[in-house]
Amino acid sequence: MSFTTADVVKLRKVSGAGMMDCKNALAEAEGNFERALEIIREKGKLIANKRADRDAAEGVALSKVTEDGKFGALVVLNCETDFVAKNESFVAFAERILNAALENKVESLEALKAIELEGTAIEALVTEQTGVTGEKLELSYYKCLSDAAVVGYIHPGNKLATMVSFNKEVEAQVGKDVAMQVAAMSPLAVDESSIPQAEIDKELAFAKEKYRNEGKPEEMIEKIAMGSLNKWYKDVTLLNQIYVKDGKISIKDFLKQNDAELTVTAFDRYSLNA
Repeated sequence: MSFTTADVVKLRKVSGAGMMDCKNALAEAEGNFERALEIIREKGKLIANKRADRDAAEGVALSKVTEDGKFGALVVLNCETDFVAKNESFVAFAERILNAALENKVESLEALKAIELEGTAIEALVTEQTGVTGEKLELSYYKCLSDAAVVGYIHPGNKLATMVSFNKEVEAQVGKDVAMQVAAMSPLAVDESSIPQAEIDKELAFAKEKYRNEGKPEEMIEKIAMGSLNKWYKDVTLLNQIYVKDGKISIKDFLKQNDAELTVTAFDRYSLNA
């Protein structure tokens, strides 16, 4: 055969495929490195086509921010099994995608898929890695935030990731605590003003119907329902939620303890288990 062990190692490093797959590809290509790489990519496309209807419900959710702390990104790379999701190579591949998003400050999922890593578009690399893992892979979700400060959090296990943006620079632990609050309590919005009116109307109608069914006087229902709505705001809006590490004060008050003008401007949360 017109190739060496060093060629196999090089092909493995470039493609991420297993040693035997690389050896077989080089053998089929009669030692031609570029052709061997193409063979591995073609294998990935073939496997991807065969597994297109499979459910890729496992994977990793990762978030990270730029060195200046002003731009953050969250990506989700899916696979079929938890076995692959926990594989170091799979996680490293997802991290490469995330780093590319940060380096290019990508604004959308489609833009991220089009970015090239070592001359190949990320979307094509995902297909290529399908051949390496033998499972359907899918880059399914991407979100970015930018502001005076952005903080990311990845829950142990890589199944849940969050990002939070702030209007001012924030002390590292404070930012992390708020990002962990988002992970733990899954808020619907930053505050009541950022909840879609349709959601508010739906919740209010639900409360009124509930109290009517309980036999409350009609003239009291509006007032009681509004009280229920205010309680709902405290449950589903980040700034009004009780800070879980304290149990007494709201997130809004927690932030004010650190800086009177500090507040959250946006957040994102993704859980593979939800």
